[in-house]
Order: sequence, then structure tokens, then C-alpha cells
Amino acid sequence: MISEERIINECKRGNPKFQKLLFERFAPRMLGVCVRYFKTIEEAEDALQDGFIKVFNKIETYRGDGSFEGWIRRIMVNTSINLHRQNFKHYFHIEIDNAKVQVSDERVDFDALEVEDIVKKIKNLPNGYQLVFNLFEVEGYSHKEIGDMLNISENTSKSQLLKAKRKLRESVLNYTK
Repeated sequence: MISEERIINECKRGNPKFQKLLFERFAPRMLGVCVRYFKTIEEAEDALQDGFIKVFNKIETYRGDGSFEGWIRRIMVNTSINLHRQNFKHYFHIEIDNAKVQVSDERVDFDALEVEDIVKKIKNLPNGYQLVFNLFEVEGYSHKEIGDMLNISENTSKSQLLKAKRKLRESVLNYTK
């Protein structure tokens, strides 16, 4: 097996054989990242392709300070967000100045849910809810970071997350009844 370091060095030289190896090694995991941000696999595949173009164009900037997979992952997340920005006017409708998160103590039989069911429920969220939910809950960004990334206020991010959680809770409760 060819080392990651060699693949990176050869990609920095523009070697197409090693670019193909890099793509084959990381594409399946990165498609999994992109899929979380889109309703269809075709949209996720577009983001994946655009992301790898950026990876190859920016590979010279990779300094080895962190994991290479983490570096690629960040490019995929940012590429997915940039593709969403093209349709932003449809995602965020209302800004709530002081969104408050309410914690509910409702009991849910999570054993009745499969991972695929949960992923499907997240994918069925409106685009803005889905985007903020993934960035906050899955990627671990703060509301301030999300606001900066998406050019929305921190409170809009909080509001979108609150609405996403409510919709998911409602969907899960309806499923498990």
C-alpha cells in the first residue's frame, strides 16, 4: 500500500495517477460527509467533485499540521456550504432575536429506529434546518462560526437549530407511537 505522504507529494507534483489514488482512498468517506448536507445523492456527488477539484488545486497549501483527512473534510464541508449559498434566499425566512432552547423530557423508544431512519429524517428537514443541524450537531461548529460561514446572525443559527430539533423530535415521536 502506498503511503499517504507519498500520495500527497505526488499530487503536489500534479501526478494524475496519484490524484486518482487519493480520490479512490478518500472519496467514499467524503461522500458520506457531503451527503449530510443535501437532499439527493446527485447534489452530494456534485459537492464531492467540486471539493476534490479544490483539494487538487490547494494541495500545495497542506502543511501537515493536522490530519490530511481532516483537511480534506473541511474542504468538503466548506464546498457543501458554498453550494448552499447559491440558494440561500430559500433557506432562512425568519430571524428570532432571542431564540431559547427548551429541553423536553419526552421518552422515545430509540430501539425502534434504525440509523437509516434517523438519517432520512434529517434529510427531510428543510434545507436551512438541515444545514445548521449538521454544522452544529455533527461537525461541532458554534453558532457564531455557523453565522459567519453562512452570513446569518448567531440568533438565526440558534433559531434554525431549535426548529430542526423540534421537527426531528416530532418526527421521531410520530414514528415510535
